Amino acid sequence: MLQSANNNEQISNLNINHSLGGAAEFNAVVTNLMSKIQTITVVKVVAVSGTGVSPVGEVDVQPLVQMLDGAGNVYPVGRIFSVPYFRLQGGANAIICDPAVGDIGLCAFASRDISAVKRNKAESAPASRRQHDWNDGLYIGGFLNGTPAQYVQFASDGIVIHSPTGITLEAPSIKLQASSVTTQTGSFAVNASQTAQFTGGAGISSDGDVKAGSVSLKNHTHKGVTTGGGNTGKPNS
Repeated sequence: MLQSANNNEQISNLNINHSLGGAAEFNAVVTNLMSKIQTITVVKVVAVSGTGVSPVGEVDVQPLVQMLDGAGNVYPVGRIFSVPYFRLQGGANAIICDPAVGDIGLCAFASRDISAVKRNKAESAPASRRQHDWNDGLYIGGFLNGTPAQYVQFASDGIVIHSPTGITLEAPSIKLQASSVTTQTGSFAVNASQTAQFTGGAGISSDGDVKAGSVSLKNHTHKGVTTGGGNTGKPNS
């Protein structure tokens, strides 16, 4: 019993700095180990590959948060190459909005080596024992960027699709279903390879003339006109 009491007294008299080699030293070891773990950081895109209607590509990114040494000196972080970027996609359906050079976004780092998964695009064993490493990044874009010039906007009063150059709809069949459709344009052209049909329950009206070939609806004349109950001939072209 006396021996046990002496042991407890010796343990209670131990100094944490002595038992762990010093709290400051222990803290330095833990901090150094934590500094080697990459989680998420802000990056800028410096190169893009695999854009457009193609499998999702990759970006090269530059981390924007620089490093500090113990003396307070600032050092840039090296570029990270071949980082897969995020695309909103389900099966063969996708919204293609590829990153561009100069974009700012997030780079998240996987807990294990993902190089084999990137290569095989299937379940794979890690190619090395690295963990939380710079080389296993995944890019998610869209942070701290400027005003867009081309966009789809979901506003409180409706949806706006805006492009400064042009909008193309491609499909075997396109259907507009609405109580009313209004176009405000300088010109409107329909180029149908087979037939173009316009129907209206209340009729079709035009503020200007309508032509079929070179025949004017408002100003055409007829040949073969005689007085009496006969019909006129076809309009003059």
